[in-house]
Amino acid sequence: MDNKFKAMVLSCMDPRFQPKVFNYLKKRRLIGQYSAFTIAGAAVGITHNKFKKWHNTFLDNLLTSIQLHKINKLIVINHQDCGAAKIVNSKKEFNKDIEEEIHKNSFKELKKILKKKFPKLYSEFYFMTLKGSIKKF
Repeated sequence: MDNKFKAMVLSCMDPRFQPKVFNYLKKRRLIGQYSAFTIAGAAVGITHNKFKKWHNTFLDNLLTSIQLHKINKLIVINHQDCGAAKIVNSKKEFNKDIEEEIHKNSFKELKKILKKKFPKLYSEFYFMTLKGSIKKF
């Protein structure tokens, strides 16, 4: 891990993705180097009004991690076939494009929140496929 950064990783609780997220972080040599926050939908769960009760829990946890672990970077990993995205979907259908738009919106909203509440915090946003490949947003 770059000595300049100490990180928190925000990811989804979906058991299909726990090993994939771990392997991705291992490839980046981050094992043992980050605080973890795992919640349904990752960024979707902490930005969408459907899960409003969860928002402050994440922000309080992030602040605590900044204070205790001196983190200055947030790595956000959302994923394909997300149950939280299906829950918040307002359209009659659900497909790849609709899901991607939900994730993009969650990233945009989280960026706004971070800029306002934690302006010095560096952030990275990723989308992981079912096979474990990852795309940066």
